[in-house]
Amino acid sequence: MSSSKQGFYSKVTLSPNVFRHVMNCWPPFWGLRVHIEEISPDWRYLRARMKLSIRNKNYVGSHFGGGLFAMTDPFYMLMLKNRLGAGYLVWDKAATIEYLRPGRSTVFAEFRVTDEMLAAIYAQTGHGEKFEPVYTVDVLGENGEVVAHVKKTLYIRKPIPQQQKS
Repeated sequence: MSSSKQGFYSKVTLSPNVFRHVMNCWPPFWGLRVHIEEISPDWRYLRARMKLSIRNKNYVGSHFGGGLFAMTDPFYMLMLKNRLGAGYLVWDKAATIEYLRPGRSTVFAEFRVTDEMLAAIYAQTGHGEKFEPVYTVDVLGENGEVVAHVKKTLYIRKPIPQQQKS
């Protein structure tokens, strides 16, 4: 995690609306029927849904667990990367998912970047230190029941330029 290099796509700047359209056509999401319904202009809110279909059902007819995980996987990292800007490294480090009940309908997940989250990031990374916050998101069924509980650990750092390290 110490590498300060990030890939080509991290240098591409997209508006939230264009990002939503691109992600909705991204083959892994298209195949699973994951759809970003809404994203705020300031990257602080995102709502994703996944309709139950033959493309994401498991053997017993409920949502495939890998699909539930995939629909939650990239969003905190991508939202924070866009919110914090090019001066920050933001990586996914770890994740856990707890399946609580079968998802037998369309499922939803809502992601929020709060003022408190941003304040903690700024405070912890101000002098080049790494910060590894854990964020949670619930996958909800149409009736509001929690289908799965996901915890995401991110790696966030604001590298200090070489001339300031002395």
